[in-house]
Amino acid sequence: MRKTLYLKFLLAYLIFAFFGFVVVATFVSSMTIEQLKRERADALYREATLIANTYASDLYNVETSLDTVKKQLDALDAYLGATLWIINPSGLLILDSRAPIDVENETVVSGFDPTVTENSYYTIGNFFDSFTEEQLSVFAPITSNYKVRGYVVIHYPMSNISASGNNLLNISYLMLVILFLLSLIILIFFTEMVYLPLRRITEATEQYAAGNMHYEFQIDSEDEIGYLGATLSYMASEIARSEDDQKKFVANVSHDFRSPLTSIKGYLEAMLDGTIPPELYEKYLTIVLNETERLTKLTNGLLTLNNLNTKGMLLDKGIFNINKVIRNSAASFEGTCKSKTIAIELILTGDELFVNADMVKIQQALYNLLDNAIKFSRPDSIIKIETTEKHNKIFVSVKDSGIGIPKDDLKLIWDRFYKSDSSRGKDKKGTGLGLSITKEIIHAHGEHINVISTEGVGSEFIFSLPLAEEENED
Repeated sequence: MRKTLYLKFLLAYLIFAFFGFVVVATFVSSMTIEQLKRERADALYREATLIANTYASDLYNVETSLDTVKKQLDALDAYLGATLWIINPSGLLILDSRAPIDVENETVVSGFDPTVTENSYYTIGNFFDSFTEEQLSVFAPITSNYKVRGYVVIHYPMSNISASGNNLLNISYLMLVILFLLSLIILIFFTEMVYLPLRRITEATEQYAAGNMHYEFQIDSEDEIGYLGATLSYMASEIARSEDDQKKFVANVSHDFRSPLTSIKGYLEAMLDGTIPPELYEKYLTIVLNETERLTKLTNGLLTLNNLNTKGMLLDKGIFNINKVIRNSAASFEGTCKSKTIAIELILTGDELFVNADMVKIQQALYNLLDNAIKFSRPDSIIKIETTEKHNKIFVSVKDSGIGIPKDDLKLIWDRFYKSDSSRGKDKKGTGLGLSITKEIIHAHGEHINVISTEGVGSEFIFSLPLAEEENED
């Protein structure tokens, strides 16, 4: 875009102005002259007809004198600003408002032809070479006893009509200039409300295209352009956050892979160079085995997340008893709970409670939540698992009495590899992927999972599942 859009708009404005003046100077000018000419011809024809039916007719009927008619014509000449003639069909000029009466010296209009108007009542020209400038000439026949005795001809200078037309055109030009000046308001509004915001948006997109996703801009507008700017800014911030998460993800993966690999390499080199005696091989091989299991767990977690994030992931949904799955999951942690003297209390709604979901993945989510709850619970504490039914939904709660989650960490616990500072001492074998996997599983079912936690008191994770319409145990 750059400056081309503004230049195009400005060019369109100038073209509009140019053609506006062209239209006024040509079409409007000719139409104005034509209208004035017709209006003047109509007015003069009415005067000529009135004279023909009164003074001129009386003159030919010898009911009045030349002097009397001449005085009337002179008066009308002064009033109309036009030359008035009374002329015979042969072209003999009887009276002329612009010349004195001269009976002895007759004036004849050479070539006079009353049919020159061609079925009209006026003509434009020098009237048979009688004038040096163009005249608008109107004819009105003087009749007596059903015969044409002569004509009343009124000549009006076309220069006067042109002058009147030019005055009107000057007013049109002035109005046109005022109109274009007022239309500058539209150009100003376009500049302030469209062009400048679009220019800022373009600069921002150039920055984003160059990789500067942290570039900030703001458009103070609540219209579509403001919404576009806000959306673009939000998109850039999300991309920047995604890039930061990706960098953090790579750093965490590198760290979590490097630590066990360093331990494995160190112990194996110590055994090879004799630093660790043979009688201690079993101890350190057990440590190496535990580190390899940690790497396996980390790799499996990454693969699980990758599969869960795949668009169009298929779920093997079915109807099963969630209470039974919870009892089996709790039983699988019996040994771990005994070693830490932790009890699991089940508060289940009914003996059977059927849901429609992927049983294997829900088992995995429950395992992750129970594993976390046991890991961060204090000795001699109780973990409660509760199911409730509400609005065709089943809500599963896993509540512990552990160290809790700091308030600032609540929004971050779902991020991959995230471990709060308070958990690092306890969770030495954790990968930081459990809660991320759990969240992805629940969201894949179109449901939600939330956490309520108080630091030093404990945490409660609650997720929802759809209640099955048919209650048949899987």
